[in-house]
Amino acid sequence: MGTPEFPDLGKHCSVDDCKQIDFLPFTCDRCTQVFCLDHRSYNNHNCPKGNRGDVTVVICPLCAKGVRLNPDEDPNITWEKHVSSNCDPSSYEKTVKKKKCPVPRCRELLTFSNTIRCRDCSVEHCLKHRFGPDHGCAGPKKPESRWSSLLASAEASISRLGTDLSQKLQFANGNSEKMPEKNGKVTVDVCPKCSRGFRDPVDLLKHIDKDHHGTSKA
Repeated sequence: MGTPEFPDLGKHCSVDDCKQIDFLPFTCDRCTQVFCLDHRSYNNHNCPKGNRGDVTVVICPLCAKGVRLNPDEDPNITWEKHVSSNCDPSSYEKTVKKKKCPVPRCRELLTFSNTIRCRDCSVEHCLKHRFGPDHGCAGPKKPESRWSSLLASAEASISRLGTDLSQKLQFANGNSEKMPEKNGKVTVDVCPKCSRGFRDPVDLLKHIDKDHHGTSKA
């Protein structure tokens, strides 16, 4: 086997029916035996450990997540570990239910490469309905301003205050007049004879001279 210059060059194939000398042999990464070019695959040399390279994934019916089975572990044990640690039934709908284009009668699924978010309404649509007229864009939503709510509250308070002042400025004997205010107070002069109110002292004196002939205790 080999040559005088390279005595260790080449090895026999491990398959009993072959035993062919191969100067470029292949070593199986599962059973660590040497094989020729024709028997290098797992199936061609019936590798007893070849199935360990296969990946088996089972979809959990509770959370819709993939559970990878370990070739060196009992599938029941692998399943129990998943249920006790990683299984979350609340995420089932999020995983299974895929988003679709919200345009009526459009059944296009919204994927990573098929989703466009509208700049005006901020709603995701498919490529076919990415433009505003195609999905009936309602335009940007105007957020409620904080100042508008404060202004409405202030207007309501002023309205209530005006109503209270109007009720307090009622004169006796069925006479009602709005009195001028100074520093938040109303000045009213009352006739000592008839209890009639006047906002101007001059008008009170004229009233006494005319209606009561100038007689007054005040």
